[in-house]
Amino acid sequence: MTAAEAAGTGVHIVWDWNGTLLHDIDAVITATNASFAELGFAAITLETYRDLYVVPVPKFYERLMGRLPTEEEWLVMDDTFHRHYWAAAGTAGLAEGARELLSGWQADGLTQSLLSLAPHEKLVPLVRTHGIEAHFLRVDGRTGPSHTTKAGHLVRHMAAMESTGVTATRTILIGDAVDDALAAAHIGARAVLYTGGSHSRTSLESAGVPVVDTLADAVAAARELAG
Repeated sequence: MTAAEAAGTGVHIVWDWNGTLLHDIDAVITATNASFAELGFAAITLETYRDLYVVPVPKFYERLMGRLPTEEEWLVMDDTFHRHYWAAAGTAGLAEGARELLSGWQADGLTQSLLSLAPHEKLVPLVRTHGIEAHFLRVDGRTGPSHTTKAGHLVRHMAAMESTGVTATRTILIGDAVDDALAAAHIGARAVLYTGGSHSRTSLESAGVPVVDTLADAVAAARELAG
C-alpha cells in the first residue's frame, strides 16, 4: 500500500515534538529559569510551569509576572530561553516507547507526520539524530515568529500533505498542550493530549479531549477515535 492509499483509508497521526515525542521538559525548565534570572525574577518549579503554561508564550510570562513583558524584556527572555534550551536539547531522549510506537504505526500501513513550533532548521537535524525521520510523511518546524500558535501552522502542514490523501477528518493530533487541541479543532481534526510535557492534567482536561499518561495510551486512544 502506498502512503497515499494508507492516508486515504486509515487514520493519520500528526505528532507534536517538544514534550511529546521528545522528553525535553527538564531542558525547558532549565531554560525558562535562566530567562527569568536574566531579569531578576525567581525560579519556578515544574509544577508551577505546568499549571500556568499557555501559548502564545508571552501570555505564559504574563501569568508568571502579573503583566505582559515589555518588548525589550520579551526579546531578552526569548533569546535567553532558546540559547539555554538548545544547549540542553541535544541530550534529551525520546519519550518512553516513542520509537517503537512510530515503527509499529508505520508497519501497520498507517501514516504519520511531525509538526512543531521549534525552529525548522533546528528541528530537522535533531529528528535525524534520533533516527526517526523515515517514519513521517512530513516534518515541519516553525519558520515564523516564536510567539505564535499552532493552528495556522497546522493548516499549512495539512495543505502540504493534500496530495497524499491525508484529510482532517481522519487525522488525530497527539500533543502535550491545550494549544494542540485548539489547533486540531480549528481544522476539524481530533486530538489526544499527553501529560508528560508542558501542561498539568487539570489544564489538559479543560480542552475536552482524551488525556493520557503514556504515548502508548495516546496511540490506543487515536485508534479508538478513528473507529
